[in-house]
Amino acid sequence: HRCCFRAIVEGSVVTWGERGFGGNSSEVQENLRNVQQLHASHKAFAAILADGSVVTWGDQFSGGNSWAVQDQLQNVQQIQATHFAFAAILADGSFVTWGDRHSGGDSSAVQDQLRNVQ
Repeated sequence: HRCCFRAIVEGSVVTWGERGFGGNSSEVQENLRNVQQLHASHKAFAAILADGSVVTWGDQFSGGNSWAVQDQLQNVQQIQATHFAFAAILADGSFVTWGDRHSGGDSSAVQDQLRNVQ
């Protein structure tokens, strides 16, 4: 069984373990400053920074690549993870999802219903 670990140390993130499971954050390390929260799917991580932005890494099919929604990931208040996807609740009550569409990463069919989420 492959695994990885992460820790928040003085606002920065330290990772170790299997690269394909998010154990190597070197590609985004310079962006991992002032980390407030850290969330994990099966093979990826999402960090909420003090300014409300989000940094992701790990397996792209497990939510480790948020480029398609990155411009929407502002003023993030909370993140929830499924096995292969993430969902972010924004300060205005809107909802953003990414990752595997079969695991909840594509909420486009119900996006108009996802208002004032708490």
